Amino acid sequence: MLATPSIRDGRLWGCSDVRAQVLLAQLPPAQVPSGKMERVDRLQIERLGGLAGFGGPGGRIKSKGEVALSDLSAADRQRVEDLFAKKVPVPAPKPDAFRYRITRQTPQGPETIEAPEDIVPQTLRDSVQDTLE
Repeated sequence: MLATPSIRDGRLWGCSDVRAQVLLAQLPPAQVPSGKMERVDRLQIERLGGLAGFGGPGGRIKSKGEVALSDLSAADRQRVEDLFAKKVPVPAPKPDAFRYRITRQTPQGPETIEAPEDIVPQTLRDSVQDTLE
C-alpha cells in the first residue's frame, strides 16, 4: 500500500519533482490535486494595532495564527460567517485596541476582513502567536 504524499501549500513536501510525479501518478483519481491546491478549510489570522502597533509597516514583531474551520465550534463558525457577511455590528474603535485581519480562501480567491478584538471569536484570538521577523 502506498502512503499518500504530504501536501503543503499546494506543493508536495519533501519530494523531488520526479518523485512527486511518480507519487501522483500512483494515487487514485479522487486524491490527485487538480490545479493549485488552496487551503480552503483554514483561516489565517493576524493581530494588528495595540499600544505597540503590531503588524505595522516596518515592524519586526508579527502576530499571526491559523485555524482550521473544522476545529471551530458551530457557534464560532457562524460568527466567522457573519463577520465576512458584515452581519455583526462593529463597535466604535478604541484607542490602542487590537484588531484582527482574517483571511479565508474562496473559489474566487482570498477574502480578507478586519474586525475589532471585541467581536472576534476567542478561538481565533487564541491561535495568534508573536514572532520576531
